[in-house]
Amino acid sequence: MKTFKYLVLSFFSVLLLACGGKEEKKKEGFSYEKKEETSKSVETKNSNEIVISGDDLMKFDKTEIKVKTGQKVKITLRHKGKLDVNVMGHNFVLLKQGVDLAGFAAKAAVAKENEYIPEKTKDVIAYTSLIGGGQTTTVEFDAPAVGTYDFLCSFPGHYGMMKGKFIVE
Repeated sequence: MKTFKYLVLSFFSVLLLACGGKEEKKKEGFSYEKKEETSKSVETKNSNEIVISGDDLMKFDKTEIKVKTGQKVKITLRHKGKLDVNVMGHNFVLLKQGVDLAGFAAKAAVAKENEYIPEKTKDVIAYTSLIGGGQTTTVEFDAPAVGTYDFLCSFPGHYGMMKGKFIVE
C-alpha cells in the first residue's frame, strides 16, 4: 500500500513538472493585465484637428472633446475594426444642445437611405459619412457657442455605447 502511495505521488509530481515549464503563447497586442478605464478626453489648444476612433466593439476611444468657441474644428473618424459598414458602420454626429439623444437615435435608426441621419433634421450641427472597418472620414465645421453638446454614432443600436460630450469653452 505504501508503494502505491509513492507511485501515485510520483505520477502527480511528474505531471505537475511536465505542465509547469512551458511558455504560453500570447496573441500579439493581447495582455492579461487589467487596463484601467479612465475618461478619455482631448483638448485642442493650438490644433483644431481631432481624431476619434471607433471599433468593432462599439466604442469610441474618446468620450470627451474640448474646443474653443468660434474655432474651426476638423473631426477625423477612423474605424479601427474589420467589419463591413452594413454590419458595424460608424459615424460621428454632433447634436445641438437640448436634443434628446434617445429620441434622435430612434429617428436615425430608420433613416438607412441617408446613412442614419434623419432627413431635414434641425437637431444636428455636423456629422461624418458612415464608414466600415479600415475606413476614415472627416468633417469640418465652426465650433458652436459655449456649452456642452452630445455626440454619438447614429448606426442603429450604437448610441448607447458610442456617445460622449463635446465641450465648447
